[in-house]
Amino acid sequence: MNTIGPITAFLPCRKGSERVPRKNIRPFAGHDCGLLQIKLGQLLDCEAIDRVVVSSDDPEVLGYADGLGHERIDLHERSADLASSQTSTDALVGHAADLITEGHILWTHVTSPFFGATHYRRAIDTYCAGLSRGYDSLMTTTPIRGFLWNESGPLNYDRTIEKWPRTQTLPVIHEVNSAVFLAPVDIYRSANDRIGDSPILFDTDGISVLDIDWEEDFHYAEALLKAGVAKI
Repeated sequence: MNTIGPITAFLPCRKGSERVPRKNIRPFAGHDCGLLQIKLGQLLDCEAIDRVVVSSDDPEVLGYADGLGHERIDLHERSADLASSQTSTDALVGHAADLITEGHILWTHVTSPFFGATHYRRAIDTYCAGLSRGYDSLMTTTPIRGFLWNESGPLNYDRTIEKWPRTQTLPVIHEVNSAVFLAPVDIYRSANDRIGDSPILFDTDGISVLDIDWEEDFHYAEALLKAGVAKI
């Protein structure tokens, strides 16, 4: 157990993915049980994670996880009302807090296959150190330094001062990449959120936070792994 209390990974795996059918469990680059097989291996390889809770409505997901017979894996068969494509993340926040009643929740996804045990350890170490410096949570972000616009104009620079500033002088914008959200259970209960008021923005970029959200992402990630460009 960590000195701050137990850290439990919450791994939601809904069955009915519409954009990438069977994305949790379909074969991926030689792994018969795909992204789930990879992610459970990574989480179990991280000794700083005390427990892994797999929440799913998919018998294949639950069957594979149960078949591992690992003492650090807990299974939860998710109800239909929490497994719809219309289910909000806010509803899942409450669900996570119902399942995990003490310590800290590390919310993660199988769709980040290149975010491995070493990355989780670094995030946890950063979080633990941050708690003593006034931070209350952590989320992984991808730093973006570029010309960002919406329909009203630029978001991160002033064209009345300089129309095209050097990109290295632009302020960094942080995109939440969803590889990790880490916070005490108390924040889940008091704020109904997976981050608090003062989160650490844990910058991660490159292949490690590639997120499989679309069918082409699945094949791209698989090709990177097969080519040896990415590792798990």
